[in-house]
Amino acid sequence: MSTITTILTIIAMLLVVFFLARGLINMMRGGSGNFSNKMMQARIAFQALAIILIMLTLWLVQSGN
Repeated sequence: MSTITTILTIIAMLLVVFFLARGLINMMRGGSGNFSNKMMQARIAFQALAIILIMLTLWLVQSGN
């Protein structure tokens, strides 16, 4: 089970980086502020998910499952 949560954590962290980069590139190019805001909101959501998955993975590894 901890292997699955580890893989999901890595995917969530990659999505955080993707949405951060997309939002920053859009802001640097002078794109829509609404689009950048949506990208940053998505980043925060995936960041929260990544933190939850990290904690779950640590708990599973510690409990020996």
